[in-house]
Amino acid sequence: MILEGEFFKVKKQEYNEKTLACIKKSVEKLSEIEDKPLMMLGKIQSGKTKSFIGVVSLSFDNGYDLAVILTKNSNALAKQTVARMKQEFSEFLEEDSVEIFDIMNASPNMTKFELEKKLIIVVKKEKNNLPRLMDFIQTYSLAQNKKCLIIDDEADFVSVGYDKNKETEEFDLRKIAAQINELKIQTECKFIQVTATPYSLYLQPENINLGNEIEIKPVKPHETVLVPSGEGYIGGEYYFDREKNPLGEYLFHAIEESELGILKNSDRRKYKEEEGLTSDKIIGLRTAILNFITGGCIRILQNGGNPRGKSNKFSFIIHTEISKSSHTRQENIIEELLLQLKNEAQKKDTSLLDKFIENSYFNMIQSVEKYGFEIPSLDEVIGYVKTAIKNEWLSKVIVNSENDINTLLDDDGQLRLRTPLNIFIGGQILDRGITINNLIGFYYGRNPNKMQQDTVLQHSRMYGYRSEKDLAVTRFYTTKNLYEKMSQINDFDAKLREDFEQGNFDKGIIFISTDSNGKITPCSPQK
Repeated sequence: MILEGEFFKVKKQEYNEKTLACIKKSVEKLSEIEDKPLMMLGKIQSGKTKSFIGVVSLSFDNGYDLAVILTKNSNALAKQTVARMKQEFSEFLEEDSVEIFDIMNASPNMTKFELEKKLIIVVKKEKNNLPRLMDFIQTYSLAQNKKCLIIDDEADFVSVGYDKNKETEEFDLRKIAAQINELKIQTECKFIQVTATPYSLYLQPENINLGNEIEIKPVKPHETVLVPSGEGYIGGEYYFDREKNPLGEYLFHAIEESELGILKNSDRRKYKEEEGLTSDKIIGLRTAILNFITGGCIRILQNGGNPRGKSNKFSFIIHTEISKSSHTRQENIIEELLLQLKNEAQKKDTSLLDKFIENSYFNMIQSVEKYGFEIPSLDEVIGYVKTAIKNEWLSKVIVNSENDINTLLDDDGQLRLRTPLNIFIGGQILDRGITINNLIGFYYGRNPNKMQQDTVLQHSRMYGYRSEKDLAVTRFYTTKNLYEKMSQINDFDAKLREDFEQGNFDKGIIFISTDSNGKITPCSPQK
């Protein structure tokens, strides 16, 4: 294998030894897997994209000419992926040795000169995008003329799934899964699956026969390469493993199940918005928001006291429901709460607000002190919190539609932090692929009868690269029941990775854990 080719020679300087070993191993495995997938198994928000970019670079030096990157069904994420690829391969774009584009924006009538370059094509996993890619490949005979690599990012998302025909009682592949299968058949490309939640893929049979004449290429990974996390990565062990993280005792704040019900439906018999500062019915949410404001102000003071600049912008997520009506309800509650806090801050007698801030302050400084960081005085923090409230350092926004994401992402594809303190309210769109910087508060309440392990893990936006100073004021709010289930899910996931690390799956048999009560399943039954 060529390790000093023109592409990887440039890129390899950006990787540490563990990631370099992962990239090399992945490319080596491509020659062994035939038509079966290779799994690159990472962790939530751990930098998997950076690793598979290294695989593309090394592959280009070792005979591959075409890399297709399948992204989640989101215009914003597809746009983000194209921008990321152009940034990572900017030197080669300038040298005119590579062409990078979204398949929906492919130039018409591409010339032989253009097609002789290395090609990176980004394709959204959507019913119109995949046929466009297949047409493009057929039009220019790329399957015959180019050695191809397909990278399925978030490979367990819409890439696998089955539907049952009600009339015939037969099963068939779901639309996107069928199109990806057809792509594999047409191109005979090498196929890499990238995800942090691989359970549905490992649970596929070695060979899929649905009783019809359709050829189905293997979906179950033939080999797995673990993608290492970098220094400063915070995952489930930080939140749920008290042995590995004794400071975890400060993270979790329990909220009541009844509070989640209030945030779901607008029912003034249960709760009136104007009672935001006095009602015990939303005490968890009120505490969470005051802790967020107080924690953010402590961090700003630690950074010198100027609220401007990237390092002084912090975020808080509320994720309890997927319905837009619930998001509107939550926005109304928070808007009224912030208005009441502002009114209190402008009064002569601010004793009620002072008490709220004092409670949050003493909550926060317990963990700040344990970390050994400097602690601003109570009076200083009270003054800053009042300033933050009066001068509207807080912004809130609902994130629950494609248009929202397009307008809310910054140039790096992350949710844009407009003010020092940013509250994001949303549902499913806040999971895969969306990165939120400087997250110091997460209020979670998704509570179905059966929790799907892959879905819950993808909701865990609090995982990722976090500074210790931010962690010292970070808090996680959910019910005791949900916390226990999430802790169990973390144990299952950790055991799977531990088995891979210890080589326990050398005979190809992979064990996926589930709970004995049937309250947690690895994935949706449709997968």
